[in-house]
Amino acid sequence: MSKYKDLFSPIKIGKCEIPNRFFMAPMGAVGMADVTGAYNDKGIEYYTRRARGGTGLIITGITKGESKVEYMATPGIATLGVNNAAFMQTAAVMCERVHAYNSKIFLQIGFGFGRVMIPPAIEAGAGKVAPSKISNRWNPTIIHDEMTTEEVEQVIKSMVEDAAVAKAAGFDGVEVHAVHEGYLLDQFTLEIFNQRTDKYGGSFENRYRAAVEIIKGIKKVCGEDFPVSLRYTAKSFIKGIRQGGLPGEEFEELGRDMEEGVEAAKHLVEAGYDALNVDCGTYEGWYWNHPPMYFEDGMYLEYAKKVKEAVDVPVMVAGRMDNPDLAIESLHNGSLDMVGLGRPLLADADLPEKIRRGHIDDIRPCLSCQDGCLGKLAHGQPISCAVNPACGNENAYALTTTDCPKNVLVVGGGIAGMEAARVLALRGHKPTVVEASGSLGGALIAGGMANFKNKDHKLMNWYIKQLKDLDIEIKMNTKADLEMIEDDKYDVAIIATGATPIDIKLQGNDKVKVVNATEALLDIDKITGDVAIIGAGLVGAEAGLWMAQRGNKVTIVEMTEQLFGGMDGMCFANYDMLKDLLKFNNVEILTGTKAERVDEEGLVVKTKDGVEKTIKADNIITAVGYNSDNALYEEAKFVDKEIHLIGDSKNVHNIMYAVWDAFEVARHI
Repeated sequence: MSKYKDLFSPIKIGKCEIPNRFFMAPMGAVGMADVTGAYNDKGIEYYTRRARGGTGLIITGITKGESKVEYMATPGIATLGVNNAAFMQTAAVMCERVHAYNSKIFLQIGFGFGRVMIPPAIEAGAGKVAPSKISNRWNPTIIHDEMTTEEVEQVIKSMVEDAAVAKAAGFDGVEVHAVHEGYLLDQFTLEIFNQRTDKYGGSFENRYRAAVEIIKGIKKVCGEDFPVSLRYTAKSFIKGIRQGGLPGEEFEELGRDMEEGVEAAKHLVEAGYDALNVDCGTYEGWYWNHPPMYFEDGMYLEYAKKVKEAVDVPVMVAGRMDNPDLAIESLHNGSLDMVGLGRPLLADADLPEKIRRGHIDDIRPCLSCQDGCLGKLAHGQPISCAVNPACGNENAYALTTTDCPKNVLVVGGGIAGMEAARVLALRGHKPTVVEASGSLGGALIAGGMANFKNKDHKLMNWYIKQLKDLDIEIKMNTKADLEMIEDDKYDVAIIATGATPIDIKLQGNDKVKVVNATEALLDIDKITGDVAIIGAGLVGAEAGLWMAQRGNKVTIVEMTEQLFGGMDGMCFANYDMLKDLLKFNNVEILTGTKAERVDEEGLVVKTKDGVEKTIKADNIITAVGYNSDNALYEEAKFVDKEIHLIGDSKNVHNIMYAVWDAFEVARHI
């Protein structure tokens, strides 16, 4: 383990010593507080569990403070100013429990949302203020009012008071939210959003004045030794209002460029900030701050390194940093001082401890799918994780040993079947997995073929290892039937037979190859030349992106006007980045267009205007969806024993629902 030992060396933020180089990146912890804004039992356990897993510093999700200037109904996150006594009582318990594991904990305190406040909150009465009169990020018809000088001063005063409460509650420090992501305090720093003429607008010093006054106020009230970190965006990646710039894209930066990013970092450290928690992006290109799988790991490192070279305080960096080899390399080459883990700690709370002990292959990977974290938050639901249903429900969903061990037949070795078998074995049951093919993994095998989907294969391999370590019997190349389900040696049957691609019949010339997306992904080297894809759902779109990145000319045809199943079907950050990447990689998408037939040139389609045209194609790929394979369940559902149907064989959805279905069923058998 000498390879990673420096990740477990201590570091100081101010005079606060952190036992190792891992910190929990702050994430909006919806569902972790009660109606008074105090932490509930779920919230306390959620943070404590990450400390128990070896994380050196916990930074909480944003805590709502001042509520007069920018009122917002208690949003299910920790809130100051509603009942500070209740907040302090629960926070004190949380801090004590975190400290029991030799971890430190900072409370993140917020300045506000400004123009990025979501319209439903505004409709419910939330304030709509901003540095200047400007339109809302999400709905341009909503115009935000310019804050008065007195209102700015009031919010600054409130943040100082919040820091004092945090110190009294036992927090080791606070993090100021944020000159980051285009939130309200960041809006003050950016000329594109700040046209003020008072002391908080105009010059560089005035635009950063609020952030400076906050740190000076906190240090005056809480003492110079009380650590304060700053959530800090080094580069904004604003290509235009509501338009972000992609990695590798050339554009004029309209927000904070790297020159100002370095200058501002030095200015803020000189003002008194003890650490900078660095990332890139704003709400204009929201995917930068909430990176989907389409990003390379460690996408902030090159920008953070420039900041680190300019300041003499710890630089903290998250952003797909769960690879320990990348983490140690980044520490050694001077890109960072501390490694941030946000979503990876939702997937596996023991990630740092597993690195320390050398159990790298036992780390359950984060997929960057954002279905269980941001996807849940977007719908006002508690934060969780697609691959870890117990995240955010650590006590309620804790696995218990059964008093009545059973022999359980699990039909299907895909994601749902493997999760069911894993949970059953951990609880003391004896599962037997029967898989018709020669490989475990199911839909993940093809789904993880693209380079940006490699974490899907990591998850598949993680499951295969867990099943092996749990000594679960697996019967490969074995097709289950009714007789097997009726066999008395099995007390319970779980059917997870997955789904099959929908094949469409196209009239025409057989000189052009027509295959479904699964076949194409599994044999990608045979897909050469021009490609036409029928279906702009997530499977078709991601296949098209990968093929375009490999050098194919790609056209996607979609009967509806909806891409990727619609914005409600996936996290907005993922949706927006995929849309931008397809355009950046010259993938043409024809919506409202129907595939008619195949001729020797390619695919003949009918456009929304009723015009027939031919798309030149050497390969035509169908990606029009999947049908649940539930035939065995329909045959066996009246057998006199406990039978469950889970995963895609019940309802074609995504990885999260396959895992969650399996976890729920298996933990109650």
